[in-house]
Amino acid sequence: MMRKFPFPVLILVLLFSNNLQAQLNFEQLIRSGPADAEKLVDAYAQPLLYGFGLGMNSGWTNTAQTLGPLHFDLRIIGTGSIVPTAKQTFDVTKIGLSSNLRPSDPSKTTSPTFTGDTKNNGPWVDLFDGNNNKLISFELPNAVIGNVIPTPQVQLTIGFFANTEIMVRAAPKIKLGERFGSLSLIGFGIKHNIIRDFFSEEGNKIPFDLSLLAGYNTLKYSRALNLQPLDGMIPENEQQIADFSTQEIYAQFDNYLFQATISKEISFFTPFISLGYSISGAKIGLKGSYPIVNSIRDNQLAYITYTDPFQLKKDYLKTFRGDVGFQIKLPVIRIYGSYGFSGGFGMLSGGIGLGI
Repeated sequence: MMRKFPFPVLILVLLFSNNLQAQLNFEQLIRSGPADAEKLVDAYAQPLLYGFGLGMNSGWTNTAQTLGPLHFDLRIIGTGSIVPTAKQTFDVTKIGLSSNLRPSDPSKTTSPTFTGDTKNNGPWVDLFDGNNNKLISFELPNAVIGNVIPTPQVQLTIGFFANTEIMVRAAPKIKLGERFGSLSLIGFGIKHNIIRDFFSEEGNKIPFDLSLLAGYNTLKYSRALNLQPLDGMIPENEQQIADFSTQEIYAQFDNYLFQATISKEISFFTPFISLGYSISGAKIGLKGSYPIVNSIRDNQLAYITYTDPFQLKKDYLKTFRGDVGFQIKLPVIRIYGSYGFSGGFGMLSGGIGLGI
């Protein structure tokens, strides 16, 4: 039976599928050992996590107005976070790598991040042991996508009492197959129109609407990995684990938004301006056992095994953001659009919804 994906997940799969099969060679970053791998992963993923956090915090609302009690709005929003050129590469000599991991060519130290150059790989790097013996060389990966990070959302908004509405974003754990892994999403938000606390319900007496919003959403992701010993590599001793079948990369992205929005309804058209503060953190780690080359024994490369080698936990985003946009309110149909800016990134959002 054919597996069916929710619409936002399908969008992500289609956007990434042309590049993921060849380029999700995350295993290359792990070959350097836990300490250097953590720094490489951090540098490689930074613009992705920053842009992803901005996108996940987009599209919560396109008006300061709130729905009436028991009215609802179901929307599909797509956001593209535009990565500035300066964030699309990193210098491998400036991220604090150990002296055992060095560029093969000292003149070639610039490597793509997850976003940017999808056609050319990064530089070759050499791994040395403690006695300065060269063990292996490997090439850093190219970018997976260009300079736009897509983040689609499905959101249900329900009107509550006292000029307040509640928003829900959710997707159960979805298995996307061996190439893509699995993910799940849940989020909640609340918005209150404070201007209506001081004016009557008659629209002609309200100069504008002003609302405060708080939102939170979290996305969990996991994908199996397959880092095996290189051909001819032997365990350094008998204590080394030989089962590498449980390897997995996992991640959790937590996003918080606090936002004030001002809008004015003009017939069916409502423009808005908002100012908010975004916080996004990520936890990325590896589970399972990994063979990492460590020495030369009897003229053969020898590996030691690292189990659950690292967990990177970091806040990638703590910044103000501004958004301008609109809502077009037709019978039943809603159309949304906005542009946001934060930390040198731009966020372009658009979507459609159904509401009563």
